[in-house]
Amino acid sequence: MARGKLRIYLGAAPGVGKTYAMLSEAHRRVERGTDAVVAFVEHHGRPRTEVMLHGLEQIQRRELEYRDTVFTEMDVDAVLARRPAVALVDELAHTNVPGSRNGKRWQDVEELLEAGIHVISTVNIQHLESLGDVVESITGVRQRETVPDEIVRRADQIELVDMSPQAIRRRMAHGNIYQPDKVDAALSNYFRPGNLTALRELALLWVADRVDEYLQEYRAEHSIRSTWQARERIVVGLTGGPEGRTLIRRAARMAAKGSGSEVLAVYIARSDGLTSASPKELAVQRTLVEDLGGTFHHVIGDDIPSALLEFARGVNATQIVLGSSRRKAWQYIFGPGVGATVARDSGPDLDVHIVTHDEVAKGRGLPVARGARLGRTRIIAGWLVGVVGPVLLSLLLTSIANGPGLANDVLLFLFLTVVAALLGGQLPALASAAVGSLLLNFYFTPPTHTLTVSDPKNLVAIVIFFAVAVSVASVVDLAARRTHQAARLRAESEILSFLAGSVLRGETTLDALLERVRETFGMETVALLERAGDVEPWTCAGRAGTDHGTPLLRPEDADVDMPVGDHMALALTGRVLPAEDRRVLAAFAAQAAVVLDRQRLVGEAERARELAEGNRIRTALLAAVSHDLRTPLASIKASVTSLRSDDVAWSPEDEAELLAGIEAGADRLDHLVGNLLDMSRLQTGTVTPLIREIDLDEVVPMALGGVPEGSVTLDIPEELPIVAVDPGLLERSVANLVENAVKYSPDGAGVLVSASALGERVELRIADRGPGVPDSAKDRIFEPFQRYGDAPRGAGVGLGLAVARGFAEAMGGTLAAEDTPGGGMTMVLTLRAAPGRPPARPDLPAQATT
Repeated sequence: MARGKLRIYLGAAPGVGKTYAMLSEAHRRVERGTDAVVAFVEHHGRPRTEVMLHGLEQIQRRELEYRDTVFTEMDVDAVLARRPAVALVDELAHTNVPGSRNGKRWQDVEELLEAGIHVISTVNIQHLESLGDVVESITGVRQRETVPDEIVRRADQIELVDMSPQAIRRRMAHGNIYQPDKVDAALSNYFRPGNLTALRELALLWVADRVDEYLQEYRAEHSIRSTWQARERIVVGLTGGPEGRTLIRRAARMAAKGSGSEVLAVYIARSDGLTSASPKELAVQRTLVEDLGGTFHHVIGDDIPSALLEFARGVNATQIVLGSSRRKAWQYIFGPGVGATVARDSGPDLDVHIVTHDEVAKGRGLPVARGARLGRTRIIAGWLVGVVGPVLLSLLLTSIANGPGLANDVLLFLFLTVVAALLGGQLPALASAAVGSLLLNFYFTPPTHTLTVSDPKNLVAIVIFFAVAVSVASVVDLAARRTHQAARLRAESEILSFLAGSVLRGETTLDALLERVRETFGMETVALLERAGDVEPWTCAGRAGTDHGTPLLRPEDADVDMPVGDHMALALTGRVLPAEDRRVLAAFAAQAAVVLDRQRLVGEAERARELAEGNRIRTALLAAVSHDLRTPLASIKASVTSLRSDDVAWSPEDEAELLAGIEAGADRLDHLVGNLLDMSRLQTGTVTPLIREIDLDEVVPMALGGVPEGSVTLDIPEELPIVAVDPGLLERSVANLVENAVKYSPDGAGVLVSASALGERVELRIADRGPGVPDSAKDRIFEPFQRYGDAPRGAGVGLGLAVARGFAEAMGGTLAAEDTPGGGMTMVLTLRAAPGRPPARPDLPAQATT
C-alpha cells in the first residue's frame, strides 16, 4: 500500500488563516470529486472558519474524560474505518489527552499516512522543535506543544500562509481571532508588532530553506551540475548536563541555514569515570538530536579536548558547537577548560562556537569522581604536595619562635598527606607519610635535630600519625578504584544498550558498526576478517578507518584481535587495549557477526526476489505468447486461408482488404516481437548504446511513422542544444511513448511532443489528454507486462513503457510520468546535452503537424 501524502499549511502566528486555507482547499477537492473528510478541525469560535465547515463531512470525535472533565480528540480508528482519500487534521503539534491512542497528533497523522490516506494539516512556526528557545526569547512564552522538524520537512507540500503584522493585529482588533475579552491582553503581549515581525521572518526563512531543498532534489534528479559547495558538518559537544538541549537546537538551526548540513552530537566519557553525566539526560538528548535529523555518538577518551577534536576531524566536520563552561570562577585554577582548549587547538579548518545558556557558572552539579588514572599533571602535583610540601611546612614551622605544638604539627602534616592522596593516589600519600614522620621526628620531637625520641608519648604520636596517614591513603585509593570501576561499568552499559538497540532496530550497517568500534576505542583501523576453513586465507568482510602501510590481512598482524567463533575475528590497529576493555570489544565483535549475517540474508532475499521477478516475467511472457502473439497470427492465418480458398471468388476490393489485414497483423506481430526482444536485451544487460551527437528533429519525426497522420503536434525550438544519444534507441523509446499516448488519447484530442533545454539536459515531453494515471501507479506502469486500467488484451503485452525507460537509462537519461495540466498524462524524457556544441538549425519549422 502506497504511503499517503502530507500537505502542511505553515503560519507565523495564530490567526493568519491556516485553517481557513485548509478548508478552502478541501472544498476545491470535493468539487473535483475527491473524497475529503474533516478528521479534526478546531474553529475556536471564529465565524468565518466555522462557515467553511459547512458542506464537508466531519468524522465524529472521540470523547475522553480526564480529571473530571470531558475532552474531544480525533478518533483515529473511525478515520481508518471510514478510509477517505483525504483527511483534514488541524493543529499538527497538539498534545492529545492522556488515554488517547497516541501522545501527539503528529503520531496520529503518521498512522493515517501509513494507511495510504492523504492528510492536510496546519502548524505554526513556533511549534517546530528546533525553534522553541528562539520563540521563547522573542515572545517570552515557552511552547509546550512541539513537533519534530523532520516530520514537517518530510511533508510532500508546505504552503506558507503569510500575513503582515498589521493585518493580523487588525483581524485581532475586529474579533476575528480571539474573543473580545482577550483582545487587549493579546495585542499588548504576544501579538506585539515586533513579535509578529520576528515570527514572520522565522517562517519565511524556514520555508525558503525548504524551497532550496526542493530545488536541490530537482537538480539532482535531472543531473544538473552546479558549483561545488562543501557540506557543513556540525559537531555538538555534550557533557550530559542540562545545557545539551540548547546546544543541539542551536546546531540544528545552524544546519538548517545550509542545504545538506549534518549535525553530529558526541558525548565523550573518560575511561576513569571523570564525568558528571546523567544517563537519563543523555537519553533525552539522544532522542532530541535524532528527532532533529542528526546522529548521536558515544566516544571514550581520557583527554576530552583531544578526543573531541580527533572525532571532529575524523568525520570531516567544519564547525564545533560547545556550551559555555558550567564551572565556577574558582574552578578555573585547575585549567582553562574544554571550550578554551578546543578553540585554541582547533586550527583554521574548524570553527568553534561557544554558546551561552542558563547553566553558565552554576557549577557542575555533581562532584568530580576521583579515578585511578589521574593523568600526569595530577600525579606530579600529588608527589610535590606529598614530598616537597612537608619540607616547606617544616621550614615554615621552624621559623616561628613558639610553634603551634606537636599535636598541631602532626595535624598539619596529616593534612598534607590527605591532600597528596586526593591528588596523586596511594604512592604519593605513602611517601608523604614517610617524609612527614621523619621531619616530625627530626625537627619537632625532643630531642630535636636527631632521630631519637626521648618521650614515649611522642613516639606513640608519630606512629599513630604514620598509621593514620597510611590508612587514609589506602581508603582514598580504594574509593578511587571503586569509583573508576563503577564509572567504567556505567559507560560500558550505556554503550552496550545503545549498540543493542540500534542493531535490533536495524539501523546499523556493518560499516557503521565498525566505525563505531573505531570511534569508541580510538583505533586507527578496524576490520572484520573471516575464512572458510582452518587452512583457508583470511578475507575482509568489512573495514573502517585508513590503512597506513600494509593493509590488515590477518588477525595476527593487528594490535588487538577478538575471535568470533572459529573462522571470524575482529582486528584493530592503533594501540594495545587493556584487558578490561576486551569485554565491551567482545560484545561489539558478536554484534558485528550478527550484522554481517543479516546483511547476507538481506542479499539472499534480494536475489530470491529477483528470481521471483524473473519467474513472474516468464509467466507473463507465456501468457503473452499464448494470447497476444496468437491474436495477430490467427488474423493472418484466417486471411491467408480465405485467399487460398477455391470456393469463393474474391473481388479485387476484398482481396486488398484481406492483404491489408495480413500486413497489419504482420506489423503488429513484428512490433510485439521487437518489444519482447528489446526487453530480453534489457533483462540480460546486453544493450550497448552507441552514443553520438545529433539533433532531436532528426530522430523524433522518424519515430512518428506508426501513428495516424495528424494525431501528433511537434514543438521543437530552433535553439535547442544537440543531444548525446543513441539514435536507434532514442527512436524506439519515442515511438513507444508516442504510440502509447495516441492509444489512450480520446478522439479529436491530439498528442503534443515538445522539447526544451534545462541546464545541461534536454527534456522531451509527450503529453496526452487521456484518462491519466494516479500517483500511486506512475512507477508501476514502467514495469514489464503492466497495463493500467481496463486496457484491452489486444492492446499489447505491456512492454512499451518498460522498454522506453530501459533505453532511456541505457543512454544516461531518465523517463518519468507527470500529470498533464487539465487532465491526461505527460511522459518526460530527459537526455544529456552534448558538451560544448552549439545547437544546429533544424530542417523542420518550429511547429509541425504529422
